[in-house]
Amino acid sequence: AYQLYRNTTLGNSLQESLSELIQSQQIAPQLALQVLLQFDKAVNSELAQRVRSRVNFRGSLNTYRFCNNVWTFVLNDVEFREVTDAGSNTTE
Repeated sequence: AYQLYRNTTLGNSLQESLSELIQSQQIAPQLALQVLLQFDKAVNSELAQRVRSRVNFRGSLNTYRFCNNVWTFVLNDVEFREVTDAGSNTTE
């Protein structure tokens, strides 16, 4: 369900390694899928627990959609601001 992080450097490396193991018949495709599903759960869980940063953004909304329980926004002229603990904003 939460496969967003499979396209990170870590996720891509994991997928390449699993593909090599499948090709060399060292693991079954079903095991590779289980590993990827566990990766998805672990990354999402850890990010939810450990990341405390907040970001505000402002821009012009071009398009939005909600597909597979994921919101996607396409914005123009966007400005991002990281919200610090003191409440002040830093432009990124």
